Amino acid sequence: MSLRIREMALADCDRVAEIRVGGWRSAYRGLIPQSCLDGLSVEADAERRRTHLAQSDGSVVNLVAEDAGGGLVGWACHGPYRDGEVRTGDAELYALYVHPDQVGRGVGRALLTESVARCSAAGHGRLLLWVLKENDRARRFYERAGFRADGAEEPFEVDGVAVPEVRYARSLPR
Repeated sequence: MSLRIREMALADCDRVAEIRVGGWRSAYRGLIPQSCLDGLSVEADAERRRTHLAQSDGSVVNLVAEDAGGGLVGWACHGPYRDGEVRTGDAELYALYVHPDQVGRGVGRALLTESVARCSAAGHGRLLLWVLKENDRARRFYERAGFRADGAEEPFEVDGVAVPEVRYARSLPR
């Protein structure tokens, strides 16, 4: 599949919201309460994306994957690692979602490769991310890309249910 990875524009927010909401509903079915998945709104998510982009100071990078026909098929977002309110020298992959119809076609790998390259070029020593502990598919994806669980875990509460997350890390080339 021929892909172009580029920075997200305001005009992409509606499609990115569709990808994100579709990704949640597909990847997290059975892992988080269905009430949360049913309550997701593409419109509300698109508005959040527009607000985040408009208020961005440039430290958070939103990338989109465009197929040969110019359609958006994936989205990734990275920036400074958040350790509470403290910023570290590490980077964090905040999100990576692929349209459910495109999973397994290299879209996620292309977005992750670009995020890794950009974080490395920015001088970060490591790229960290959080993934649902029970999301075996995502965990295998990140492990194939050189990430390893580093032992950190934290609960992520969804509609009153604790859903544990594990942290993955990968050293970046300098």
